[in-house]
Amino acid sequence: MTQIGRTSARVSVTREGAHPRRVTLSWAALTDKGNRRAVNEDSAISDVPLFAVADGMGGHSAGDIASAAVVERLGEITDAVTTPATIEEALSKALTDIDRVGDESALGTGTTVTGVALSEVDDDLAWTVFNIGDSRVYLFADGELRQLTIDHSVVQELIDAGLITRDQAEHHPDSNVITRAVGFHEKPVPDYLSLPVVAGQRILICSDGLTKELTDFGIRHYLSTTPTAERAAAELVTASLANGGRDNVTVVVVDVESDSVTTDSAEAPAPRRGFGRG
Repeated sequence: MTQIGRTSARVSVTREGAHPRRVTLSWAALTDKGNRRAVNEDSAISDVPLFAVADGMGGHSAGDIASAAVVERLGEITDAVTTPATIEEALSKALTDIDRVGDESALGTGTTVTGVALSEVDDDLAWTVFNIGDSRVYLFADGELRQLTIDHSVVQELIDAGLITRDQAEHHPDSNVITRAVGFHEKPVPDYLSLPVVAGQRILICSDGLTKELTDFGIRHYLSTTPTAERAAAELVTASLANGGRDNVTVVVVDVESDSVTTDSAEAPAPRRGFGRG
């Protein structure tokens, strides 16, 4: 297991320009190998501008190395905001690293990856949500839980086709088969979603070790009843282990604590682009 960035922190991001803002984020990242696995093949990155979880492919050799390669390359992104193009460049470099290891095994190796990144969209701050595989990003806001990513998996395709229900998917024999990954000499192709940064948001990024053990109702319960990102992460992982812990479990919880205008836009000087961290 590889952890890049700070496992918990509170940081303010200041944006100057046409829409000057000061956004304060707090977060916590936590992982456990689970009750049945000997090795933790998950990895995570948690620092501005990017928060992500990578789940090394179970059943394939060196899954932990594959997930580490992804977060290490994503960790090379150090600007206060980033872009999908920069994310894809990092994933392409990670693919080269992974395939070098995978070529040493007949099975090969790969990893999922999902996360959020601070970006600039229409001259304002936004979250860029991205995913490859079946790790997930959720948004909890205004009392509602929303899954932002769509799994790249065989069972998701069956659900979309109306052939099985979500309840049936949990026990389907192909429930662990994904249709997209970083690895196996295939170009990494993430799906993207843009989301405004709004005070009061709580974002959960997790490997499927969490969603195998907790329903959406359970996830919503822990996100809605915990006062801090650290407490939320701890209770989610604890509940996952108590419910079986059949797989590695990794969670990153990000809270948008505040969002304020830094200057009066009517009196502000001519817009200029710039970001800072404090």
